[in-house]
Amino acid sequence: MDWNDDALAALKKDVPFFVRPAVRRRVESMAAEENRPSIDLSFYQQAKASMGPK
Repeated sequence: MDWNDDALAALKKDVPFFVRPAVRRRVESMAAEENRPSIDLSFYQQAKASMGPK
């Protein structure tokens, strides 16, 4: 799945390296459910908010 540069930068900033692969897979799964061809910053932020508390 393609990630926009700003979404990927936010993922790296927000998520510790040791859980990043799992979070990335979950966001990609959520995008696939919505038939999105890529992940942009706004979708990443929505997905992150829906995954749990800040």
